[in-house]
Amino acid sequence: MKLIFAGTPDFAARALSALLGSRHTLKLVLTQPERPSGRGLKAHPSPVKRLALEHAIPIAQPATLKDQAAQDLMRGVGAELIVVAAYGLILPPSVLAIPRLGAINIHASLLPRWRGAAPIHRALLAGDSQTGVCIMKMDPGLDTGPVLLRRSIPIHDEDTAQTLHERLADLGAELILCALDDLERGAAEFSPQPAQGVRYAAKIERAEAHVDWSLPASEISRKVRAFDPHPGAVSTLRGQSVKIWRGVATRQGGIPGTVLEAQPQGIVVACGEGSLTIRELQRAGGKRLNAAEFLRGYPLAPGERFGD
Repeated sequence: MKLIFAGTPDFAARALSALLGSRHTLKLVLTQPERPSGRGLKAHPSPVKRLALEHAIPIAQPATLKDQAAQDLMRGVGAELIVVAAYGLILPPSVLAIPRLGAINIHASLLPRWRGAAPIHRALLAGDSQTGVCIMKMDPGLDTGPVLLRRSIPIHDEDTAQTLHERLADLGAELILCALDDLERGAAEFSPQPAQGVRYAAKIERAEAHVDWSLPASEISRKVRAFDPHPGAVSTLRGQSVKIWRGVATRQGGIPGTVLEAQPQGIVVACGEGSLTIRELQRAGGKRLNAAEFLRGYPLAPGERFGD
């Protein structure tokens, strides 16, 4: 099958790699334009662009798909289907109508739960016990199209956004090949999404990373896991920013934000309900350190406070 692939980050690159190893033909890759990022504000090619360059696949990076030139380019390659994965741009109806089979999307949630931009983070923040991948036919709505394939996986207590991303990216790469097989054989059956259970996964805002110690420890621990590796759950200590990378909800109580224990195996901080035992953290400008390493260079005593 002749394909256009649209995607940008590593999640999408995993699917593109699977397609490159298949019998299907990539006629064009769409990925977002480079944007300055990092300390040096340098523009770096996306993982999808790097992979496409390695395999000499034609690449386009339009700022919008409403652009007529971009649509003419897509029309000219003669693709039968668009495969989309974490692309980051809206596909207008005029683009969805270009290929004979339209467009299908690899979405990292069990639709209709967590439609939108940040389904992995939102599933972790909500304390969901499972998530998964859906292959859905795209329509003008936000992840509202009928579903061809879905596969669920459990969310483990120790999962972070990174570990869950890895598992879901692999699953998405596997399922997209199954979906293409079904489409080629004429065996694809699309099921409308149920009206019940709709939740929207809004884009993560940096302000959400702030730790509110008055919340229950279980909720704070979910935030720590959901924001690893980006943007990192943030608090303050002695007036300096501190990122918390690993923490476990425990039962000790006290005034929220107060250090209850400072031991090599963990720094216990009181929460609104229970406590968080911090096992890995990072001062501004420093490295991620386990509690023992952190305390060697930055001793803490019971009674000190996070969040002041």
